[in-house]
Amino acid sequence: MSEKIVVGVDIGGTSIKVGICDSEGALLHTYEGPTEVEKGSDAVCDNIAAYARLIVEQSSYEWDQVEGVGIGIAGFLDIPRGFVHKSVNLFFENVPLKDILEAKLNKKVLVNNDANVAALGEAWAGAGRGISDCVCYTLGTGVGGGVIINGKIVEGYKGMAGELGHMAIVPDLEAIQCGCGNKGCLETVSSATGIIRMAKDAVERGDRTSLSFVENIMAKDVIDAAKAGDEVAARIVNRAAFYLGKSMATVAVVLNPQRFIIGGGVSKAGEFLFEQIRDVFRKSTPNMAQEGVEIVPAILGNDAGVVGAAGLIIRA
Repeated sequence: MSEKIVVGVDIGGTSIKVGICDSEGALLHTYEGPTEVEKGSDAVCDNIAAYARLIVEQSSYEWDQVEGVGIGIAGFLDIPRGFVHKSVNLFFENVPLKDILEAKLNKKVLVNNDANVAALGEAWAGAGRGISDCVCYTLGTGVGGGVIINGKIVEGYKGMAGELGHMAIVPDLEAIQCGCGNKGCLETVSSATGIIRMAKDAVERGDRTSLSFVENIMAKDVIDAAKAGDEVAARIVNRAAFYLGKSMATVAVVLNPQRFIIGGGVSKAGEFLFEQIRDVFRKSTPNMAQEGVEIVPAILGNDAGVVGAAGLIIRA
């Protein structure tokens, strides 16, 4: 067999997901093994290398067909060097990940931020396939993001491009402090954490809402209540959608992407959420910057990271 393949690695705090992709972004095989962060960075690097080799051994391909290995990791990175300054969930500090893995695998290795990698996955083989310019939002515990322009990840001067959740967009009088230290970040209102916080605040204020009867409020509870006609829950979801739409309007006049792609747990609210976002975007964006622009759900789900990691090699 002469077909070239690429290996993508999505490193999480609990598990490491590895995948084989072809040159078109089709995910051919996956494997998942424990990260074992408690054993230290050397052991984690050993596991990454072992899983990358194992998935190829378990497939019909040979190691010689591997064009390279892409890595997605959360943390503060020197992306060109593949150097991890700090990754809190992995307990990595000053780890030359690219150099270590190239020595272990004898293959080209590229390392990038996990949110950028997930965005690349959607752009390459998901909801952005065939689109050169797109911006991806991930609505989970926080708000992650990635920017793809001319088919390439926009990294910025310090690798901080695409930190969409930390756009200071909430007015001062309504703003609360974000985990990043600043006030008014999009993440404080449009993440699952932000939605849950607003719901708990409403219950504590004594607002009349069905959420008062929910023992451990989750974002899905708030969305379901809003869909069922709960006015308090509907206001919370509307607020989350409003600031997402406003943020996209800002991004549109700076980057003018053809498509906004939204993934993560909160996006499972579906058209109920998306229509509200689109409405705000239409009202807030100049005509020329919104003409032909789409706001769509992500489609790769948990595979976006591993596909995007593989895409680092193809799109390099």
